[in-house]
Amino acid sequence: MQFTGILPEDAPDPRLEREQLVRSMPIPIMEFTPQPALEFAGFGVTKTGNGSGVDEMSVSVSATLWRNPVDKSDPVNLAELDDTTRRSIEEIPPWPRPAWLIEHVERMRHPMLWEAVQTTWQREDSEHGTLEALLVHHANHILMNQFREELGLSVHDWDSPALTSERVVRHGVHVPIDGVFMSGAEIDTDPFVYAVGAKLPNGGTLTVVVPREHLPYLTLEFVQRPST
Repeated sequence: MQFTGILPEDAPDPRLEREQLVRSMPIPIMEFTPQPALEFAGFGVTKTGNGSGVDEMSVSVSATLWRNPVDKSDPVNLAELDDTTRRSIEEIPPWPRPAWLIEHVERMRHPMLWEAVQTTWQREDSEHGTLEALLVHHANHILMNQFREELGLSVHDWDSPALTSERVVRHGVHVPIDGVFMSGAEIDTDPFVYAVGAKLPNGGTLTVVVPREHLPYLTLEFVQRPST
């Protein structure tokens, strides 16, 4: 979530529009099972279709990571920030800001599982809608957006070849979903992220991509998010 210019104090919260889009998802949305280390941080939504309706929709769930959830003031809960990000957080402007923007800025102080859990619905089966394809697409999306410096990517490298591929997808893993182990697949070859996913009983697809450094703090189990 990026903002430019000066926002008035009463600027509408963009999360409200996103939540309205989420309500149009044809199937339930998945998220991490409730656990002390995670705090819901927002949705991401993508839709494709034409004048006759939506053909595909994905909803992703982001979460703030608390390495020490018992004491949230513990410095271990702070993220490693570059100088630009740190200045954007610490420099308070001389004009009032919307409460939701202040909340967003404060959240930037902590590690984020950005768009980590994604639920995808498709009206019809397609080649790019297989579990393998969606898992690779999700992993590449996280890598391209969260690990650009580590991968040596410049600002012009958005059309780079895929950073991982379906060749490395391994089947035969069991993914806990709503208390039941579902047959799924994983990508466990990338040095920066771990990815896992499964087809859902309702016809959707769950994919999850998590930075490896955060794995020790997480339980990789998933549940339907309560309806809002």
